[in-house]
Amino acid sequence: MIRPPPLTFLRCHPHVLSRLPPSPYLARLPHLHHPSCPIVSTPLPHAAHVRHASTSPPIAADASSLVTRLKNLFLGTTISLALVFGYLYVTDVRAGIHQWAVVPSLRWIYDDAEEAHEVGTASLKGLYKWGLHPRERGDVPRNLEVEVFGHTLSNPIGTSAGIDKHAEIPDPLFALGPSIIEIGGATPYPQDGNPKPRVFRLPSQKGLINRYGLNSEGADNVAMRLRQRVREYAYANGFGIDEEAEQSVLDGKAGVPGGSLTSGRLMAVQVAKNKFTPDEDIEAVKADYVYCVEALARYADIIVVNVSSPNTPGLRGLQRVEPLTNILTGVVEAAKKAKKRVKPAVMVKVSPDEDSDEQVRGICDAVWESGVDGVIVGNTTKRRHDLLPADYNLPAREAATLLEQGGYSGPQLFEGTVALTKRYRRLLDEGMDQTPKEPASTKAIDDAPQQDPNKDVSSRIKETVERDAKNLKPDTPEAHAESKSQPLIQIPPRNNPFSSDRPSTSASTSAFSADTHINQLPPITQSEPSKEPPKRKVIFATGGIQNGKQALEVLEAGASVAQVYTALVYGGVGCIARMKDEMREEMKRRRKEPGIP
Repeated sequence: MIRPPPLTFLRCHPHVLSRLPPSPYLARLPHLHHPSCPIVSTPLPHAAHVRHASTSPPIAADASSLVTRLKNLFLGTTISLALVFGYLYVTDVRAGIHQWAVVPSLRWIYDDAEEAHEVGTASLKGLYKWGLHPRERGDVPRNLEVEVFGHTLSNPIGTSAGIDKHAEIPDPLFALGPSIIEIGGATPYPQDGNPKPRVFRLPSQKGLINRYGLNSEGADNVAMRLRQRVREYAYANGFGIDEEAEQSVLDGKAGVPGGSLTSGRLMAVQVAKNKFTPDEDIEAVKADYVYCVEALARYADIIVVNVSSPNTPGLRGLQRVEPLTNILTGVVEAAKKAKKRVKPAVMVKVSPDEDSDEQVRGICDAVWESGVDGVIVGNTTKRRHDLLPADYNLPAREAATLLEQGGYSGPQLFEGTVALTKRYRRLLDEGMDQTPKEPASTKAIDDAPQQDPNKDVSSRIKETVERDAKNLKPDTPEAHAESKSQPLIQIPPRNNPFSSDRPSTSASTSAFSADTHINQLPPITQSEPSKEPPKRKVIFATGGIQNGKQALEVLEAGASVAQVYTALVYGGVGCIARMKDEMREEMKRRRKEPGIP
């Protein structure tokens, strides 16, 4: 049996390895191999070198691992920062990508404007669900606040109806920065509107022509969607999810308006009649509007009565004084019955084409007569003349598009919007200064004969007896017998001086007389009806407003809110934030330059 050589011998005499026979002990040595292996002929290093070599591989491995970890950390941090900054950039409405990339891409990919609009709506809805929607970031200055219908709004910019027809994206729209959004219009029954295609672009003019024809899912469907929104808000804020929780939010117990569900914001809901309702049947038309109000008023801060769409035959004829007053009166009465603490305000949307003195004055009279709270001045126009300079040459495709039927909206309407706003402001203010007509009930009271409280008691008794004698039945034997069995007036025992059940008091010893009874009655006085000073009517202006300077101009013309439509379509989701920035810059410039109003 061959004994294994000492390890020290092997380290001191490396060449002996070549003379030793194969041994399993050598194979077990950590740094030595069997002599049959080719590398056994390699001389072993010095012991110090062996110790150094035994520690080098772990150090190298550790160094390599450290470098790898640093690389991974750097790469992960870079990706994380890129995602964070990318998220903050893309979800900021002021990011240029929304105006210069998203809007042109939608227009290039979707030739049909309505299809592009539907894709944009679906995108905003989906992004909002995952918290990836564009929004206005940062602390918003408070120098643009306005008061409307008793609410302090964060700014005077709103969106017009048509952006969100079916109440699908009210919250994503509020996130873009407007203080008011208008959804709808909603009709009593669902209707498809006009055949497609029905929306056309004029990109060179930043204009649109539409003939939607008030396509609507119906007031009940819109109300159901808004109700779901309120209940989700109630649940998220700890009120519960039942009907009582919904009512608490609608009554303002959450500290926000019941329509917008956002502090400093209001939501308007537009209502209209069905296309198949006969225009000449005013009661049927009024019933259409009232039905929509009854379904939607409790979920709205403002009800907008649309009588100015150019795409529903006969609708603009309802702007005549008599039918308009009748319809608006019914809407106001229905809005006052809304099941919520703060009732929605009522506004009427008028056409820019109904601009004669007689038409404008008649609409203002109807507004005052019916008790409507305000007017939205402007809608799309059916006119095509004077939209562009006579020598202006449109691209061939857009020139053909301009001839399409429907309502035009675009920057060319701005000057007309300002002028019409000034006229409505003046005439509505004149109506406020006039003495309002007295209600019929008050007049009937005034015409009725009044009692003089200073008359002596005996004269009053005599008049009462004579009056009652005229109303008595003929004195027949049957009536006489019946009168003996039952007194004419049943006096309660405690007030009957002849009753034995009457409590005995010192005052009861005096004889009961008619004078005593009459003197105990409250004096007959004529109650004056409470007269509150008329409130100034509110005006919203829409039509052609593209930037902050123009928004200021319509506000100076007498409007409280400037609403946008095509500016948002062509300017992207950052349009409203830019307009507010432009308004602040213009206000700052005016303060610096003397002589500027």
